[in-house]
Formats: sequence, structure tokens, C-alpha cells
Amino acid sequence: MANIPDDREPTGYRPSDDDRPSGRDDDFGRNREDEPSNPAYGDHDLVPDATAEIKAMAKEGLNHPSTKPVLTGAAVGAIAGGVLPVVTWPIGLIAGAGFMLYKRLRP
Repeated sequence: MANIPDDREPTGYRPSDDDRPSGRDDDFGRNREDEPSNPAYGDHDLVPDATAEIKAMAKEGLNHPSTKPVLTGAAVGAIAGGVLPVVTWPIGLIAGAGFMLYKRLRP
């Protein structure tokens, strides 16, 4: 946001990141150039990991350690989808299997 000139001094005014000099230390004594530029959200390796896990599950069958929990999650999701009035059992099956696969990849 732009700084709008005003006659009165705002209470608790703290300059925005745009107003601060780039080399200035922040409130915790860290230099901002030393901080990583990676965002603190998102997991960009999830799709390749899930693809590799699904391929391994398809090759090894029930011998793979992720197969049984994913099938159990699919069954629970299908039952929940059949009981709930809004969600149908195929949607519950996919959601349950997807959730359990995600929990196997990112515990």
C-alpha cells in the first residue's frame, strides 16, 4: 500500500518492507538477505512422489507397504460416502484412497 501523507502521526507505525532499506536487520537481528527465498507453503514434490508410489504399489501388489492402508482408506471412504446423503460411494472411495495415500507420503 502506498503511504498517504497525513497531518497526524499514526500510533504504532511500522514501515512496510518496501520502505525499509534492503540491508537492514529485522526485529530479531537477522539479515533479510540471509533468509531463503522459498515460500513457506506448498509441497512441490508431492505429485512425483505420489506417481512413484502408485507405480510401486501397482508393481508389488499387496506386498507393498502402502497398498493395505490405501485400500482400507478407500473402503472406509466408500462406506462413508454410502452413508452420507450428499456424497456418493465412488467419491468417498476416491477421497478415502487419496487421503490415505497422502498420509503415507506426508505423515
